[in-house]
Amino acid sequence: MLASDQNVLFVFPGQGSQYPGMGSDLCEEYATARKVYEQAGDALGYDIAELSFKDPEEQLNLTRFTQPALLTHSIACLEVFRDLTDDRLKPAMAAGHSLGEYSALVAAGALSFESALKLVQKRGELMGTHGEGEMTAFPLDLETIRPIAERHHCAVAGCNLPDQTVVGGRSEDLELVEQEVKDSFARKRPVRLKTEGAFHTYYMVKAAQLYRSALEAAEFDLSDVRVLSNFTGGYHESDPVDIRARLFFQLFHPVLWHSNLQTALGDGIQTVSYTH
Repeated sequence: MLASDQNVLFVFPGQGSQYPGMGSDLCEEYATARKVYEQAGDALGYDIAELSFKDPEEQLNLTRFTQPALLTHSIACLEVFRDLTDDRLKPAMAAGHSLGEYSALVAAGALSFESALKLVQKRGELMGTHGEGEMTAFPLDLETIRPIAERHHCAVAGCNLPDQTVVGGRSEDLELVEQEVKDSFARKRPVRLKTEGAFHTYYMVKAAQLYRSALEAAEFDLSDVRVLSNFTGGYHESDPVDIRARLFFQLFHPVLWHSNLQTALGDGIQTVSYTH
């Protein structure tokens, strides 16, 4: 069976996957990638290539810059991949973790690259400005970690795998959760994540409220490629009103990544293309 005949899922990464020099090798070798970075710089109003490749002011890990940089890199990778394969590998579905959901919408043709850049630029600014707290990944299932987290005023931020759950909260509250887990599960080691806030929890409500107007101004198109929603764990509806609402709620609800994967596999996905 040819790869183009298979049921393919395109997958895109979220915040935390950035690294210094990201995209520089692509742009050295492929004109297609350079064009994507030029387009992004025009839309954003600053040199996203210099920030991604050299990071002279050490801003790449600031949420307001991380999100546009990752989106740009993902789409550059996608366009190079399409060129190298003569665009023969057509996805049946697209998915992305948190920020990566915007890359998935672009890949599906439901959102233009320029519109996505402007959305994530605003999203990153608001999350960085109005966010509070931090995040920790626990090698525990949802039902085990949730009551411990809530006891200390923390909230579940992501269900990545059956035995990996991310929790967000104030630093001092997370320390209490981490200590309780260490005391109760000696071999389960929590990992504090490098974020500017407790993303996908109630700490992001203010950012979501301010982000709503940006979502309402964005145009979404119908697409034959189904895009998975982090908020529901299922697919986005084709109505732009529903897409906007789910992206709004995604900001302060857990990323249901494991449910996304289960949905894709349940619908017969045979090939996964990870673009990063």
